Amino acid sequence: MAWIALILAGFCEIFGVAMMNRWQLYRNWQTIVALIIGFGISLALLSYAMETIPMGTAYAVWTGIGAAGGALVGMIFFKESKDWRRIVFITLILAAAIGLKLFS
Repeated sequence: MAWIALILAGFCEIFGVAMMNRWQLYRNWQTIVALIIGFGISLALLSYAMETIPMGTAYAVWTGIGAAGGALVGMIFFKESKDWRRIVFITLILAAAIGLKLFS
């Protein structure tokens, strides 16, 4: 259950980062509320996951999901660069997160 919570925390982190970008575009109260909810749920789920998963592993996986997911959301929804080198490094981040899961 802790790993599911950690993965959901990563997805909420992605949502929060997307709302930060949206805030730069629209500056309305709905975006701020969504941003606070996304990051709040993310931190709550991370905290729950860290009751079972070691801190270093949980934090690395959480930030890996958030960083890679944030970059992908930027490419898909905010027209950021889709350069092949960027995609290679995003893949490396995800591979590292998976490696931590497999060997911890």
